[in-house]
Amino acid sequence: MLLTAVAPAVWGTTYYVTTEYLPPDRPLLAGVLRALPAGLLLVALTRRRPHGVWWWRSLLLGTLNIGAFFALLFIAAYRLPGGVAATVGAVQPLLVAGLSAGLLGDRLTARTVLTGLTGVLGVGLLVVQPGARLDGLGIAAAAGSAVVMATGVVLSKRWPAPAPLLAVTGWQLVAGGTVLLPVALLVEGPPPSSLSAGNVLGYAYLTLIGAAVAYTLWFRGIRELPPTNVTFLTLLSPTVATIVGWLALGQDLGPLQVVGGVLILGSLVFAQLRRRPSPAPVRAAGGPAAVQDLNA
Repeated sequence: MLLTAVAPAVWGTTYYVTTEYLPPDRPLLAGVLRALPAGLLLVALTRRRPHGVWWWRSLLLGTLNIGAFFALLFIAAYRLPGGVAATVGAVQPLLVAGLSAGLLGDRLTARTVLTGLTGVLGVGLLVVQPGARLDGLGIAAAAGSAVVMATGVVLSKRWPAPAPLLAVTGWQLVAGGTVLLPVALLVEGPPPSSLSAGNVLGYAYLTLIGAAVAYTLWFRGIRELPPTNVTFLTLLSPTVATIVGWLALGQDLGPLQVVGGVLILGSLVFAQLRRRPSPAPVRAAGGPAAVQDLNA
């Protein structure tokens, strides 16, 4: 669980790296350069290609987890304040819990729902600023990004891949980056003709750490843990983003944000705790005498 938590924590640094090191107004290009080179690197290292149904499964999962997710997140980020987009995206654990009930046969409990709502409230207090404007298309895009990634998480659990983890991660990164590439060219145009050393450093961080390492840990967590437990860890992203903004950019951190952070951490911890099943009553043969022997 702790290793899986590294992934959304790393993703929480993306906003800082993008604003401080990358060319302005190129988030889709950042998504392509984050996913495609990392995927090609992992495929080259593992020397494994998809076989059979895993061609279309890799394409679908890569589109959901990376390609469509990045594109919708881009629309939401441009049409909404970051806090509103993050709050809408925080419904993802609830979506995963509902999809897991339908596709995996997991039980949807009131405990999970209440924990998920607490997480949404915590993110809202942490990142939403007073007077934040709302935009219908932006809200729809933010909700869509949560839906596609939640679907990708559940389907990744439903379809356990027979190949090594690094290979499966590489397939999805290549698929997601390939799907996102024409969208980036259409919306943002060709890449910049020149890049500074800071730009190269920023892209290298997103490729190696933000994609190759983070997504490998993320997909490993999906393999090893219940999907609802995994997706609650995504609440770490806005938390880390807020802490980095406070430490590195001098952004204000007020009492309500502190309360929001406490609610987020509480929901994260509570979501990972499992109720132990009640022990079955011991039935002894031989009537009351046998019961007395057991009690002795």
